Amino acid sequence: MPGPTEVPSEGEQQGGSLHVVVDDRASVRVVTLAGELDHDSAHVLRAALARPLHDGVRRIVVDLAELRFCDSTGLNILLRARLDAAAIGRTLEISRPEPIVARLFEVTGTDTVLRVRLDPDTEPGPPAPEAAADAPPADSE
Repeated sequence: MPGPTEVPSEGEQQGGSLHVVVDDRASVRVVTLAGELDHDSAHVLRAALARPLHDGVRRIVVDLAELRFCDSTGLNILLRARLDAAAIGRTLEISRPEPIVARLFEVTGTDTVLRVRLDPDTEPGPPAPEAAADAPPADSE
């Protein structure tokens, strides 16, 4: 299986940059972002998420531990990637967002749509929000 692949950023503006590394690990593709995700650097993430998945990949984990900034363009790319993954029977999860990025997810309500994990492991995450919405309410006793 090929090792991690770095996708270099061509769009650097005002000192901002985005570096993306894609690493296929058995049934999980880990996409690690570092830097700033905005309108000028979004093409780098779009390209990384558009890479074909080999048959064994069931989940895509986007690791945001080193992402310092994300604007609405980045948020839209992540939401679109979630829909694209679901359309082909895969799941997309967000892992370890920095507090400023986690706050963006919270303020926009995106944290109720995306699977957001705060821990670094790549084990299967909780059920998708759609599945939880179909479940009957739990008794409060």
